[in-house]
Formats: sequence, C-alpha cells, structure tokens
Amino acid sequence: MQRDSLLRPASIAFAIALIAYAAFYSCDSHLRTRKGPWQIEFAADTNGVPSVILRQPSLGVERFQLVFIGERVPTNFVPATLRFDSPQQRLPAGEFVYHDLMYLPGVVALNLYGHGVELVPRTLILDGREEPWRSSATLELRPESKKPWPPLPKKKNRY
Repeated sequence: MQRDSLLRPASIAFAIALIAYAAFYSCDSHLRTRKGPWQIEFAADTNGVPSVILRQPSLGVERFQLVFIGERVPTNFVPATLRFDSPQQRLPAGEFVYHDLMYLPGVVALNLYGHGVELVPRTLILDGREEPWRSSATLELRPESKKPWPPLPKKKNRY
C-alpha cells in the first residue's frame, strides 16, 4: 500500500523535471547560437600579400579587411573561409591563442603572421590596441606594429 502511494508523486515529479530540463536546454541552446559565429576569410592578392576578411552580421560587421603588408603567403596556401562555431579548427595561416565560443560570437584570439588579432564583440584588438568595428573597412598591418604574444604554455602529459 505504501509503495503505490509513493510511485505516483515520484513519477509526476520526474515528468515535471524532464519537461523543465527540455525547456531550459532549448532556451539556453538558442541563446548560445542566436548571434552566429565569427566568419574569417583567408585570402591573398596576386602578389602573395595575405589578408583576412572578418564578418559578423549580427554585430553589423559586413566586411572588415586586414592586410598584412610585408608578409607573403606560403607556396602551399589555399584560400579558405572558416566559421568559428566549434573550437577544434585548423587555420590556413597563423595559430589559435585563445577562444571562448560558449555564447556566439564569442572571443577568438589569433596570432596571424606575428600580429595579435583578437575578435571581441565590443571591439577588435590588433597588436594590443583597440579598433572600433566598422561595417566596411580596410586596415593595413605593417611589420613594425607587431607585438610578440607571450609564449603558449606547453601541454603537460598527464599519463
């Protein structure tokens, strides 16, 4: 008799918890992805001078181009467009320094041809100085403006 009286309230509580979890999960998923990821197009002109075109439509950034004056793309360079919606991606040029993609567009920090490029929703940070986001702009990065990144920590083998 005691067991039957506990089964019904426990199953009702389980059903309510399951419905609440599904509702909150879908709401959180929508909040994480609603603004969309950063899009970066890696390109080069006919002389081999590399450039990247940054896009983030929800922030009003339609075409923000960075040209790396004094640099050359490698001979095996293939132009590519990347969407930073997942953390494990390979860059055609440069390296990841940091990324936080929990809530898109998130924060992405890259070392591109020795220049520090940080994509933050409120501003673009180039070699330690802030540049406001503009819908269409072209900035030239010269070798003398490079600021070295601190070295990345070595990954420790835990096994």
